[in-house]
Amino acid sequence: MFVHEVNHYNLVYREEEREMNPLCLDQGVGLIPWSPLARGLLAGNRERGGERKTVRSRNDAFGDTLYGESDFDVVDAVREVAAERGVPAAQVALAWLLTKPAMTAPIVGATKLTHVDDAIAAEALELDEKEVERLEAPYRPHVVLDYS
Repeated sequence: MFVHEVNHYNLVYREEEREMNPLCLDQGVGLIPWSPLARGLLAGNRERGGERKTVRSRNDAFGDTLYGESDFDVVDAVREVAAERGVPAAQVALAWLLTKPAMTAPIVGATKLTHVDDAIAAEALELDEKEVERLEAPYRPHVVLDYS
């Protein structure tokens, strides 16, 4: 029995909304997305123009194939909502994910205790409709990635 889909899904890669997420919702299959913070991009580990703030982001060639300069428009929206709410950007990005139907739980990678704290706090952060719209508006479609 197929009960969960582990998919690549976050604010800067939403291609699963085309087919897979609706199918899972229709069939009662839960979603467990990996890379909910886009390899740290949504948490602020990279800046426009290529500046990298963490060791991982400086050594993440694979991440460079997943996300591009246009994704920073989404990052900017996340930072704006986070600043207005007085919370870290990671909490906003995770809270957005939890607004999606059939969402079971994101796979969150943590290298610091604060990462775990942000993930827990995101569950209690309720975004309103206007905030969700602001977060989603700058999204630009990506080529559907093939991991085979």
